[in-house]
Amino acid sequence: QVQLVESGGGLAQAGGSLRLSCAASVPIFGFSTSMGWYRQAPGKQRELVAIITRGGSTNYADSVKGRFTISRDNAKNTVYLQMNSLKPEDTAVYYCNAKTSNDYWGQGTQVTVSS
Repeated sequence: QVQLVESGGGLAQAGGSLRLSCAASVPIFGFSTSMGWYRQAPGKQRELVAIITRGGSTNYADSVKGRFTISRDNAKNTVYLQMNSLKPEDTAVYYCNAKTSNDYWGQGTQVTVSS
């Protein structure tokens, strides 16, 4: 069974940086079509932040383009989200996702950005 464990959330000031990590319990990059990061702010729907495909292509939400970078380490079965120039509106619970024949989600990690 695939398990995804996120880490790296926390409190940051506006303009600061955080790096999120998502470690998979299996070598998931070999059979997932993509892995990504989503976020959900209070009272809002979960939204896509960034994805990276098996082939290495990336895609970002317009709101984070130029500030966030998704990457992966195949040897560590880990995907990262480097978040720079953070804004208060980035405050949310961030979830890691892996798409295979099923959809797998991590437990989420809280990111809070103070102004």
